[in-house]
Order: sequence, then structure tokens, then C-alpha cells
Amino acid sequence: MSTPHIVVLGLGNLLWADEGFGVRCAEALYAGHTLPANVEVIDGGTQGLLLLPYVEAADHLLILDAIDFGLPPATLRVFHDDAVPAYLTAKKMSLHQTGFSEVLALAELKGTTPAAITLIGVQPAELEDYGGSLSPAVRARLPEALAIAVQTLAAWGVQVQPASGDGARLNDASLDMTRYESERPSADSACRVGDARVLFDGEPH
Repeated sequence: MSTPHIVVLGLGNLLWADEGFGVRCAEALYAGHTLPANVEVIDGGTQGLLLLPYVEAADHLLILDAIDFGLPPATLRVFHDDAVPAYLTAKKMSLHQTGFSEVLALAELKGTTPAAITLIGVQPAELEDYGGSLSPAVRARLPEALAIAVQTLAAWGVQVQPASGDGARLNDASLDMTRYESERPSADSACRVGDARVLFDGEPH
């Protein structure tokens, strides 16, 4: 029996507060654990259809994301297999969910859907904060989401070990959550609701 190829996919946009939850989960999993060669951890960002090759290559797919379930802020939910596309399409929070829903639909049409899919999602508490980090409530759910991710991998036969402390990073050091938060410009110098260059006609006011 061949060893299954497992893809852990963190989705979202770090620039929009809780939208970055999936990516932060993927970063923490990668940095905090030693994973075998058959497990691939990816920052999928908001790439949409560009993620199709990763989905098609996966025997098992673990998705980490912020999802608008219409539940209280910071509520964590887990869905499996056929239930995953339904929740990704129910109430789209951003364009990346539209794109990734299409990825799963296209994989199904091509007969390349992974044998097992699990979604670990959190209800965002804050989205309208351009350049902001995770809200305190959602950030507090990271350890639980990571524990569920590790349990999911274990159910798929993966022996997850604590990291050896070699400082492994999924993304560039400039995106480290602590650094990202500490180096954020003040509200007076950086627009909090989007990119000021495209929000106004002429000079910002």
C-alpha cells in the first residue's frame, strides 16, 4: 500500500484581520511540528484556480480557513468530505472562497477529488481592518484548531512530532505574526479600511 500524499492548505488574506486565520494556522503547524515527507503544507493565500494542481495531487486534503457560518464570532467548526463544498459556497466571505469552491468543483468534474477532505474553519470576528492581525477572540482559537489538525493527520496515519526548534518557517520572516503586528503603522499613517490609493479620487481626505 502506497503512502498517501497529504496536502494541508491554509487559505485567506493576511492583510484583512481574521481573513488570515487559515494561513496563520498553516504557519503554526509547519513551524511547531516535524512532519513526514508525504505531508505538504501550503500557504494557498487567495490564489483560487491556481491551487487546482495541489488539490489534484492530494490523496487527503486538510483545509484551514475563516468561514462565515453565520455563527457567533470565533466559533470553530469541522466539516468532512461532501459537506466541505457546501460550506465554502453557502455565504462567500471573499473572492478566494469563490475561487476555491470552483477548484473543488473542477476536481470533481475531472474525477480528481481527494479521497478525504477535512475543513477546519473559524467564524471571523473582525474583517474590516486592513493591515490588521487576527482579532483576540479568533487568535485564541489557534491552539484548538492546531490540535484538531494534528488529530486529523493522525487519523490519516501521520505521526506528528513536536518541532526540533530549527526555526522552520512557511513564509518569509517579515510575515511572522509578532513582527507583523509590532511593525504595523499607526492609524494616522495607514488606512484601516483598504488601500487609500484606490479608495479616493485625488488626494486622500
